[in-house]
This record gives sequence, structure tokens and C-alpha cells, in this order.
Amino acid sequence: MDLNIRQATLEDIPYITSIFRDTIIHINSRDYSDKQVNVWATGANDVEKWTERIKNAYFIVAEHKDDIVGFAYLTKGYYFDGLFIHKDFQRRGIATHLMRIIESQVIDNGYEVIKSDVSITALPFFENQYYDVEKKQIKNIKGINFENYLVSKQL
Repeated sequence: MDLNIRQATLEDIPYITSIFRDTIIHINSRDYSDKQVNVWATGANDVEKWTERIKNAYFIVAEHKDDIVGFAYLTKGYYFDGLFIHKDFQRRGIATHLMRIIESQVIDNGYEVIKSDVSITALPFFENQYYDVEKKQIKNIKGINFENYLVSKQL
């Protein structure tokens, strides 16, 4: 697949938030309740938070034929804070490609370990990429509990 990876810009926010919302609704809904999915997906509406992420994080997007098909971002120099792939472009190597770039950035930042909080849905993908589960956790978003996992990988 022909991909172009570039830094995200503020103009990308509508596409990024659409991928975020649609992925949760169509993909994560396999592992989370309707109530959890609906609360989680509202995170797409917080344009101020997305603006802050793009301005302050290492935030990259994957484009295919000028359409954004995925994104990933890194905070704190070592924390893999987000990885989302368009629902129609799953299982095509995009997530793995973005992950490798994020991991390279962590190494460039001088860290030897990358960490992430991953959903039930994403856990098998991260485990297949040699991430180890440090612990199962319960996160609370707007009063709703979500099970997820803290994972890490030696780089």
C-alpha cells in the first residue's frame, strides 16, 4: 500500500476526529458496551484537546491517495498515547508502519522503553508486536469504567 507519513496539522483535525470516532464505534464496539463506546467516542468532540495534542505531541498521520487513513501520537518522549486506523483500512500494515516510526522517535528521544495504555481490542496487535502487559487497569471516562492494559516494550 502506498502511504505518505507526515506530521499532523491543525487542518487535519476533522479527519483525525472522524477516524477516532468511527474506529471506536465500528471496531472497538466488539469489546466494549454501547454505553462505553458512546462515551469514549465523544472524545472526538474535544477540538481543544486535539489541537493541544497536535501542537505538543509528536503526532503523525498516514495518507493514502491524499486521504488520511490513520494516525499515531507520542507524548512525554516515550508514551505511545494514540494509534487509530480508519475502519476501512484495518489489517493492511498501516498500524505497524506508524508504530515503527513512533518507536524510532522514542529511541531518538533517548528512551529505551516505550509504554502505552491499550484497549482490549488493540491488545492482541500490541502483543504481536512484542509488547508486554505490565498490568490490567480500569480507566474512568465521564463516570464510565473501561478495562484496558498498560503495556511496554524494550527498544
